[in-house]
Amino acid sequence: MALQLDVNNPRLSPEEISSLGERRKRCARRILLATTLAASGHPGGSLSALDLLLVTYGMIRHDPRNPRSPERDRVVISMGHISPGVYSTLAEYGYFTEDDFLSGFRRAGSGFPGHVESVVPGVEWDTGNLGQGLSAAVGMALAFKIKGRDNRVICLMGDGEHQKGQVAEALRFARKFRLDNLTVLIDRNHLQICGDTEVIMPQSIRGLYSALGWQVKYLADGHDCNSIFTALTEAYRNRSGTPTVIVARTIMGKGISFMENLAKYHGAPLNREQLAAALEELGVVNDLEQWEQKRREPVRTDTIMPPPAGFPEVQAGTPILYAADAKTDNRSAYGNALQNLAEANNIAGRAPMIIGVSCDLEGSVKMGGFRKHCPDSYCEAGIQEHHAAGMSGALSREELVTFFSTFGSFAVSEAYNQNRLSDFNHTNLKIVATHVGLDVGEDGPTHQCIDYLGLMKNYFRFSVFMPADPNQTDRIIRYIATHPGNHFVGMGRSKTPVITDENGGVFFDAEYRFVPGRADWLRRGTDLTIVTYGSLVPAAIEASVILKENGISAGVLNMASLLPIDEAGLVEAASIGPVLTVEDHHVESGLGASAAVVFMDRRLPVAMKRLGVGHYGSSGKPRDLYADQGLDPRSIASAAQELLGR
Repeated sequence: MALQLDVNNPRLSPEEISSLGERRKRCARRILLATTLAASGHPGGSLSALDLLLVTYGMIRHDPRNPRSPERDRVVISMGHISPGVYSTLAEYGYFTEDDFLSGFRRAGSGFPGHVESVVPGVEWDTGNLGQGLSAAVGMALAFKIKGRDNRVICLMGDGEHQKGQVAEALRFARKFRLDNLTVLIDRNHLQICGDTEVIMPQSIRGLYSALGWQVKYLADGHDCNSIFTALTEAYRNRSGTPTVIVARTIMGKGISFMENLAKYHGAPLNREQLAAALEELGVVNDLEQWEQKRREPVRTDTIMPPPAGFPEVQAGTPILYAADAKTDNRSAYGNALQNLAEANNIAGRAPMIIGVSCDLEGSVKMGGFRKHCPDSYCEAGIQEHHAAGMSGALSREELVTFFSTFGSFAVSEAYNQNRLSDFNHTNLKIVATHVGLDVGEDGPTHQCIDYLGLMKNYFRFSVFMPADPNQTDRIIRYIATHPGNHFVGMGRSKTPVITDENGGVFFDAEYRFVPGRADWLRRGTDLTIVTYGSLVPAAIEASVILKENGISAGVLNMASLLPIDEAGLVEAASIGPVLTVEDHHVESGLGASAAVVFMDRRLPVAMKRLGVGHYGSSGKPRDLYADQGLDPRSIASAAQELLGR
């Protein structure tokens, strides 16, 4: 239903206040019905935040008939559990019908899940894990600044979620990058699941924002629509270079006397008797039984939004060919490729297309050349990996090819949940992690990321690529830059020899094109196959030479694409003879485990042995760490002989 509040007006008119009051009554009814019908959900916080939602959607620039209009402002609901309030408000503004919402809420397969998701028209970002939404909102606001667009971003947050450290990370970043197009709206009801926020974890929310340089506004009555409107319009017109927070004092369960100020209603729906009493207090008809009947009908899916589309047309630039005698590392090849991509796509006088994000590791991840070419496209996030990962995902959804680079232990292990949320949100994130595996060497086991593949297998929309040398690195980086989707590229720290063919020529030459799901036969053999990738490819090739000297013909299959994996290549290897997998990764969850599953699923009776990291490494030279784990060339050759029974 149309309602457009004019941000140029100083106050709401009596008619607008009356309209918002009627809308509140209708939405409160839906909130209570939906949660009782589903016998689950979060009515208390939904009622607490309802006035904030109604005024926000009444004044933003949006088009319910075109939920993904590029001109729209963005509303990110960080406290995703208040989905009943959000869906009620979106139905009120015409994104879908009341029937759609009430008949589908929290039913398997419907378009109205328990926490807000972007399958719902009008919802911008899948949330639910508290403390994550602000990073997404910061990413969107930053994207609009980078592109020179005037879209505004509003992030609705709860007070309890400010106990999360990632929130402070996002606040610092937003202030540093002068995101005055961002407004945070806080539902400050002083209650969370287990009780009073000041008992569970005391904090000064206004003090936090003030200390980090934000403009702070406080509303003593967060249900006064005029106060909300006035504060939001001031923030909407803000061009000071400083982001704004509005802390609104609200009441849990507002409008239903027996629910007010009780923490139990954070996540407890009303039973039938309580619902009847609440609807009577609202002065509305109790039609629960009619809705119960409707929910016996098959689930409808016609409102479900498809994943966001749109990926910029990026030029791949000119591939760099490293000679057979080149002495460099994969991370330098990454830096060179990224700079070349920027030179081809980030043109002066135009909005950039390639964005770089790192966390106080610009030199180590080799982003210096990129930053020098286009300093405004490089985002130094400081030592704030949780925020950087989450923000980068949101940035990538705004048609900006976003490269997030840090060490493997930070990009994967530390930011696992943030990458998981990016996976949910169909982002186009390019995570390039250096310092992966035992190859980190002297930095020791805390920095030796040996779980990257095992963890990333748990996502459904990430690919995982591990290049063998600088030439393959260059082609893989250009591939992920020009293809949509979430891509992870990992590499070690050390200098890596250029892979050559048996005649000494460059293997990944000028004609080479990287194809996901296709492995590379670096050497052909007739007795067995060593399957490997990344920093251990040279050791595998050297092991094949040792084996040849002992009369054994060993093939070497480079599995640079780990997700998707080359099943056909593995089947071919199994048809030749035994398979030995070798990897700088936890032996139980890496390539060897993936290959074993392929063989099992295809019922292939192949002899197989897995070599990998069997215990935490120590601090030392990579070659010594590999030898300790049985991953040096002679140990690999010995394992191959044992597998063959020789």
